[in-house]
Amino acid sequence: MEHEPFARILVISPHCDDAVFACGQLLAAHPRATVVTVFAGRPPAGGALPEWDQAAGFAPGDDVMSVRREEDRLALTILGASPLWLEFCDSQYQHSPRAAEVTTALGDIVVSLGPDAVFFPLGLFHSDHQLTHAAGLALLHRFPQPAWFVYEDALYRRIPGLVTEQLQRCQAAGLQPQLAHLLVNSDLERKRRAVFCYRSQLRALSTSGRPGYADAFAPESFWQLHPNQVLEPPTA
Repeated sequence: MEHEPFARILVISPHCDDAVFACGQLLAAHPRATVVTVFAGRPPAGGALPEWDQAAGFAPGDDVMSVRREEDRLALTILGASPLWLEFCDSQYQHSPRAAEVTTALGDIVVSLGPDAVFFPLGLFHSDHQLTHAAGLALLHRFPQPAWFVYEDALYRRIPGLVTEQLQRCQAAGLQPQLAHLLVNSDLERKRRAVFCYRSQLRALSTSGRPGYADAFAPESFWQLHPNQVLEPPTA
């Protein structure tokens, strides 16, 4: 059974590009969606340029996050969504936040926007994705009113067994993941245009030893998370 389109969705993205790669067709089908990117903060000045940023074509002294935010803004405009960028640093910059800080910041956004559906990553492989997933689980228990969904982290979902393993972890945490048939925009060309806005990231993904970006165009998958119901014992 396909869900009816939601009036207002919030997609939580670890980095600038993750939401579009994993949920671009979902976003295109839900105008006025908001995408909040957790790790969109500028690193402290004077640090060494990480290898990933070098592969993406940046040079020492470049304002990397200004470029990446502009790529994100252009992509989301194509899909009819709006960006919000938090100031936490990507783990490659060696200044990762505490989980409680991320949960608090995202909780404020949930309260402010009042979405009727929230999407966050399964949390596959990458430490930033795992931290974002943990924050999403904490918020699910704190704010039961929206519908809560996890999405497959594009690229990392190709690692054998990882999606199944993480879904099993959700079950062990007292949740029932149910594969959701959501309204998505079948116009893949629109998503392709959005994906190609992330020029710096596509450049890095295309370097030797990296997986490329073809998986960004694979079918999108979502699971709704339902807390297990605790039955009260019958009264005498």
